[in-house]
Amino acid sequence: MQDNDKQQAQNEQAQVQAEQVVAPEGEAQVEAVAAEPTLEDKLAAAEARIAEMQDAFLRARAEGENIRRRAQDDIAKAHKFAIEGFAESLLPVKDSLEMALKLDNPSLESLKEGVEMTLKQLSSAFEKNKLQEVNPQTGEKLDPMKHQAISAVPAEQEANTVVLVLQKGYVISERLLRPALVTVAQGK
Repeated sequence: MQDNDKQQAQNEQAQVQAEQVVAPEGEAQVEAVAAEPTLEDKLAAAEARIAEMQDAFLRARAEGENIRRRAQDDIAKAHKFAIEGFAESLLPVKDSLEMALKLDNPSLESLKEGVEMTLKQLSSAFEKNKLQEVNPQTGEKLDPMKHQAISAVPAEQEANTVVLVLQKGYVISERLLRPALVTVAQGK
């Protein structure tokens, strides 16, 4: 009997251990089911994500609008102050002309010297601001992109070539500001 009692005790102990092993697995399955999000949780998470995305979109749109507005302001300022550098380079020319007018009894030689110096200042201002002369030479082929023919005259040179320059032209940064006015040779 003792053996039976021992055996029964061992069986009971084994059953308790088996239940203990089974119980944690069952609890784990219950916890796993409980840890799995419900549809309501998924919906709430999706709505929160949508709210975040809408907020990010609105912020990005506002930032884009701010950038566009700043760019427009910069362009307006650039247009408004575009000639500032050119105007600054012309101020010494104006100063020289005003000083020449203040002289009481200038000699012809001093006036000529002053005008030459003022012309050098003006030429320097033009060069600094990329304003270049278009001064075609006699015999040069007429370039309609830089020259404007005022008339055609009979001449001993090839047709459509410059005979006389009536007025110099100017280009600023490779863009025609004023064409040179010229007369050209007629065709024979």
